[in-house]
Amino acid sequence: MSRGGKDKSRDDPERRCIATGEVQPKRGLIRFAVSPDGVVVPDVLEKLPGRGIWVAADRAALETAMKKGLFARAAKQTVIVPETLVADVETLLVRRLIDGVSMARKAGRAIAGYEKVRDWLGKEDARILFQASDGSERGKSKLHAPGGRGSYFEVLTASELGLSFGRERVIHAALGFGGLTERIREDAIRLSGVREVDGGPATGKVK
Repeated sequence: MSRGGKDKSRDDPERRCIATGEVQPKRGLIRFAVSPDGVVVPDVLEKLPGRGIWVAADRAALETAMKKGLFARAAKQTVIVPETLVADVETLLVRRLIDGVSMARKAGRAIAGYEKVRDWLGKEDARILFQASDGSERGKSKLHAPGGRGSYFEVLTASELGLSFGRERVIHAALGFGGLTERIREDAIRLSGVREVDGGPATGKVK
């Protein structure tokens, strides 16, 4: 992606969601695999062997796939679908996102703290603004997203965001431009479709 935020053309494989029937780029879906003992397991890293089963990164789509037996139909065999499957997906996406932001921090492409984040935003050095879902709304309203789809997220709590920076809590964080940031952005978009915050969908899109 260019510094201006426009997508470069790229070969992005597409897959069909078993719940919605829609074909879309696989970066917007979750891959599942069936273990040797017939258990459906989320494959967020897309590395498990076997034929993949794809579901949109959307909580309603995941719940539909579970309730209607669509995993068994897609796998063409009897499978065991854990009741915790949606929660397991959410946990894996949260872990991946925390680890991604931590990698960006170590590479000098992520910073935390109100003043530092405001400085990056002012200099247009920030590609993404993260703010804790449980942070003060008054404090968060003082910072404005860089702009463009997926430039603002409230999908992690203060303690989860803090893990990325080796702190107890972080309310404001920003990521600079680069390939790693784009991967993190895609992970955050997927998590925003799966996670619920305060009983409702997470805020994963640009304000």
